[in-house]
Amino acid sequence: MSGHSKWATTKHKKAVIDARRAKSFAKLIKNIEVAAKIGGADLSGNPTLVDAVQKAKKTSVPNDNIDRAIKRGAGLTGESIDYQTIMYEGYGPNGVALLIECLTDNKNRAAADVRTAMTRNGGTMADPGSVAYNFSRKGVISITKTDGVDEDDILAAVLDAGAEEVTDRGAGFEVITEPSQLVAARTALQEAGIDYDSADAEFVPNLSIEVDADTARKVFRLIDALEDSDDVQNVYANFDIPADVQAQLDDED
Repeated sequence: MSGHSKWATTKHKKAVIDARRAKSFAKLIKNIEVAAKIGGADLSGNPTLVDAVQKAKKTSVPNDNIDRAIKRGAGLTGESIDYQTIMYEGYGPNGVALLIECLTDNKNRAAADVRTAMTRNGGTMADPGSVAYNFSRKGVISITKTDGVDEDDILAAVLDAGAEEVTDRGAGFEVITEPSQLVAARTALQEAGIDYDSADAEFVPNLSIEVDADTARKVFRLIDALEDSDDVQNVYANFDIPADVQAQLDDED
């Protein structure tokens, strides 16, 4: 799940973890291919590719896989990369709004996967535009908390680089910018020696709704089912988990 709401992951058996890791790798590779196709293979002139590669490396995608994806996307191997971005809208349990971003070479397959996951897990599809207005496109930089770097340090680094806000998310910090200021904020963090986990343009909810533990579990199951599709690249949702509910969910893990 990408976007504003973060939650603790549940423990899974090794087979499930390995399967999810493989799917995660495939989606990260797809991002690299698209970035290279749009902006070329030169990292110095393609900030979108820089961020895609950084995210892949943070997730331990092998360097050989990354290099092949860059060449494939840039057309240096003779292969044709043709992905289409499609956005689906819907509602999860208790009216939680969902934006489901697909990156696919088969629109019919992607649509079928999304509808199946929604139907089987308490979600409903919505008409185009009926959910999207709840979200704004923003630059989002995620930073894991480490000793020696606090919220004031991050603020000092990004304030003059166009950051709109810095939020404490418990296990880490989140920097929000306008999409056009994402590269400037990311660069400012690097110059300040502050490591970041990811820097992406995402859909951030304009207003979040608090959910109880039961609703949170249902929404997690729905998002897990959606992300099980190779075509679903990101799922954005407008729910927020209060601290006491998060603690309850953590205790269950």
